[in-house]
Amino acid sequence: MTPEESSLSMLIISFVLLIIASAYFSSSETGMMSLNRYRLKHMKRNKHPGASRASKLLETPDKLIGVILIGNNFVNFLAASIATSIAINLLGDPAPLRTAVILTLVVLIFAEVTPKTIAALYPEKIAYPSSILLILLLKILYPVVWMVNVVSNFLVRMLGFKSESDDSHQQLSPEELRTVVYESGERIPQRRHGMLLNILDLEQVTVNDILVPRNDIIGIDIDDDIDEILSLIANSQHTRIPVYKKDIDHIVGIFHMRSTGKLINVDPLNKAAILQETTEPYYIPESTPLHTQLFNFQKKKMRMAVVVDEYAAVIGIVTLEDILEEIVGEFTTDLAANNKDIHEQDDGSFLIDGSTSIREINRTLSWSLDSSGAKTLNGLLTEILQSIPESSVGIEMDGYYAEVVQIHDNVIRTVNMRTTGKENQNSGSEEAEFD
Repeated sequence: MTPEESSLSMLIISFVLLIIASAYFSSSETGMMSLNRYRLKHMKRNKHPGASRASKLLETPDKLIGVILIGNNFVNFLAASIATSIAINLLGDPAPLRTAVILTLVVLIFAEVTPKTIAALYPEKIAYPSSILLILLLKILYPVVWMVNVVSNFLVRMLGFKSESDDSHQQLSPEELRTVVYESGERIPQRRHGMLLNILDLEQVTVNDILVPRNDIIGIDIDDDIDEILSLIANSQHTRIPVYKKDIDHIVGIFHMRSTGKLINVDPLNKAAILQETTEPYYIPESTPLHTQLFNFQKKKMRMAVVVDEYAAVIGIVTLEDILEEIVGEFTTDLAANNKDIHEQDDGSFLIDGSTSIREINRTLSWSLDSSGAKTLNGLLTEILQSIPESSVGIEMDGYYAEVVQIHDNVIRTVNMRTTGKENQNSGSEEAEFD
């Protein structure tokens, strides 16, 4: 082999090695920047060595990018020089345009697109091993990296940007966290999907959305006959029962069913003995968010609250179980819960009790009825009609058709509803009366 051939071989080998080095820097940059930050933190807590190294490098991204770009630009420029020498040896003429075109294609394919694509698809497999050499290079080239960063950070500040790292953009909003849950796929069981999403929804829901309305409250009127009171206690399906005087707005206490054992030995049994076993009612405003009330129940060691409006009038009650059911779904063994308020009909429509909450309808049927105003189906239809119907009325809303089936005591008791497949096409509502 002649000296010229030996020199050409060394140039080609050097060029190939430089392309490999360029591919390393390109893949390292993409791999490090494509790492899932939350998975990285999790693996770091589990003492994964690669994750610990990568996390340390990402703490100072300006230095990390600096050392990668210094190395990448150095090997690329050196590769360009060697490619020119190879062209002179082979062609006897530098042919700058032809050399530039060939070099661009080689670098683009073998040192940029291919390694970056692999790193983007498998960031952990690339970033974790690469971090070993990057940490070493950062120590060796630290003076150069420091000087480059000083100049670049000065220019960044001159352009009106902050040179310091801001981690706030990495913090997930509730909407983004909801997307993470959706995108988790089969890694999280479907039931837990729903629980996590329900927890995120707690901040958007108030006790007014889930309370038991005052008309449905089963309570003890202390002015009733003692036999009627005992009969109500004996047949109650609830653990706690409000005790009031004449009107539900005058609650005097909460009676717990476990206290019935203490009443057995009272002879003669009287109302005073019942009142003695009651606890003081706990009042909360209707606008209290569910997540706040959940912590309040925990703090106060209580399980039931009386919900009042701005005028201090009782509008319903809410229990700890009601909030928990918003998270995990219904788990109560209450016999009354077996009587479903939504019944599917043969024609695909649904027979719905007027007192059913709009949230429950939307959640059960995957509908999107407006729940920003009225909380029950009766309230929604009455709000649309702006009056209490005296006969069966058909109401067409955005994408839904409701037919009032039964009205009793000025309240819509039963409604037949179905979808029309015209969501968001009409902004108003139409009504028609039936004979």
